Amino acid sequence: MKFADKYAKIFQFLLPTPFTIAVILTFITFVIAFFFTGNAELSNAAYAIKLVGYWEEGLWNNGLMVFAMQMMLILVLGHVLALSPLVEKGISKITQYANNTAKAALFVSFFTIIVAFFNWGLGLIFGAIFARKIAEHAVKQNLKINYPLIGAAGYIGLMVWHGGISGSSLTKVAESGHLSNMMQGILSLEQISKLPVQISFSETVFSPMNLFSSIAVLIILPCFLYLLGKNESNTKVPTIQINSKQEEKASTKHSGAEKLDYSKFMAYGFAAIILAFAFYKITLEKEPSKLGFITPNYLNFLLFGLGILLHQNFHSFLKAIDQAISGAAGILIQFPLYFGIMGIMKSSGLVDELSTFFVSISNDATFPVFTMISAGLVNIFVPSGGGQWAVQGPIIVQASQVLGISLPKSILALAYGDQLTNMLQPFWALPLLGITGLKAKEILPYTLLMMLVGGAIYLTALLIF
Repeated sequence: MKFADKYAKIFQFLLPTPFTIAVILTFITFVIAFFFTGNAELSNAAYAIKLVGYWEEGLWNNGLMVFAMQMMLILVLGHVLALSPLVEKGISKITQYANNTAKAALFVSFFTIIVAFFNWGLGLIFGAIFARKIAEHAVKQNLKINYPLIGAAGYIGLMVWHGGISGSSLTKVAESGHLSNMMQGILSLEQISKLPVQISFSETVFSPMNLFSSIAVLIILPCFLYLLGKNESNTKVPTIQINSKQEEKASTKHSGAEKLDYSKFMAYGFAAIILAFAFYKITLEKEPSKLGFITPNYLNFLLFGLGILLHQNFHSFLKAIDQAISGAAGILIQFPLYFGIMGIMKSSGLVDELSTFFVSISNDATFPVFTMISAGLVNIFVPSGGGQWAVQGPIIVQASQVLGISLPKSILALAYGDQLTNMLQPFWALPLLGITGLKAKEILPYTLLMMLVGGAIYLTALLIF
């Protein structure tokens, strides 16, 4: 498609690497804060040094560094689950029914949405592996399919993840005391005292609005891709090489302490302890129906146990960790830069200025819509839900409090905008492209169409509820 080539080239021309973007945004934030939040008691040079100090404080903020580690583990452990034999076996069984583009796009998108709702890292790799298996099946059976469309269907999980159980902002606000800690130095003590201690999943992930939008996406998008596949003439047998895995011989003998690494008994026993305690923690909740026990730490604890269980031994689990860890490199090095940006905005008073602006142009009906649109725009330049929450979260919390708008709804609006333009910004598609062998320019025309349909769904949800 000529449009696809032009579209991909525009992104390649306009957007440098995400790390470079984070550095540029740091400079922009510094300049804006310098000119709009100046301190009359300090000289320009002294205030510039002060701002650098705010940036450095934010850069290594202890609480935010914990947040970065939590998000890294959610991605890595989700990836590890996707690499487990059980998941791969399940994908292979479904693949045999996908004998044309329409069915393949339907199956891949439907199951990827469900998986990504549970964990975004798992959903991303699951969708990529699923699309790849479809292509390998097509090669073996000499079937003509539209592989780029199926690859795009495998990327759809990134359009539902932030409204799901592993959504960065939703898991953080579910932590007791997160909101009050985040708003220290921005709101007065009286205002902070009015903030909720936590916002549980019953108010966000499993709220009527989010369930409506998630179910609508689960039904409408796969059907849309099915119809697209039915009417798509650009089909051919994929030109990919079928991976031939060299399985370890079952007869290989392990000696000494090495036996523990391959012991199913050890793996199952350890996983059973973890999963049993995870269940036990639910029984300790006074009101388990409110899902207050679901936090980033709880999710990672659960994923850790499931990962060991499904890989059946420590050796296989650690091999999957080695394979998955590279996908978290962006979080490791980029998150501190976004925390530094937050440090400047928070300590300089720039958050107050931006909140005042949003309040001046919004009312209780338009604020969630503006929040979704602004979050979508920010996500193009800050392709990280966690980094975006660190920068944009304080603005939303303060503006919501001033306008008297539902805070859970406002946070969901940010989540919708953030996940929506992942279909426009191909940064998180890199693992999928590597697994499938596709190019960004091949899937972008289809992901753009998916974004338009998803945008209509999320906008409708914000206006109805």
